[in-house]
Amino acid sequence: MSGGFFRGTSADQDTRFSNKQAKLLKTQKFAPELEHLVDMTKVKMDVMKPWIATRVTELLGFEDEVLINFIYGLLEEKEADGKKIQIQLTGFMEKNTVKFMKELWSLLLSAQQNASGVPQQFLDAKEAEIQQKKAEESRIAQEIQKKREKDGREQELEKQKLMDGDAGNSRLGPDRADAEEEKELDSKHSSRTKSRLVLPS
Repeated sequence: MSGGFFRGTSADQDTRFSNKQAKLLKTQKFAPELEHLVDMTKVKMDVMKPWIATRVTELLGFEDEVLINFIYGLLEEKEADGKKIQIQLTGFMEKNTVKFMKELWSLLLSAQQNASGVPQQFLDAKEAEIQQKKAEESRIAQEIQKKREKDGREQELEKQKLMDGDAGNSRLGPDRADAEEEKELDSKHSSRTKSRLVLPS
């Protein structure tokens, strides 16, 4: 064999020296979101980091600090290329990589478009949380108000009962006296009848 095959061929032409990353870029499946680069200077990473850590842990089923920090490192570039990051993560996240990258890139693209550098999804979630909190506070305030009104009504009823009771007692006084008088008359009457019966004819 003369070895002439290698003469004059560039590294790109020689498969032994081909760029593995370029090959993977052609063969791997990427979400459409990854077509866009992200200007990381416009993204607030301190907001993104907790999401990345939580999502990676959810997808893997355990916390992998090394991988999480590796992802943070990959996103430190001024301009992040999602496809290249996906290739680097595939070995760690395997079947979950495409899903994770799609979600991550959607958030990053949204964050770079917002003046705050925070994904719209996060802002909406925060807004919903605030609204929910307000609704909950309002509900509690209404419950307290209802309870106060109920207690007030009950106290009013108690007072009314007591007042009615006092009035009733004063009314009962003479009635009781009448009843006693009637009883006394009855007993006198019955004793008269008895004495009549006893007398001999």
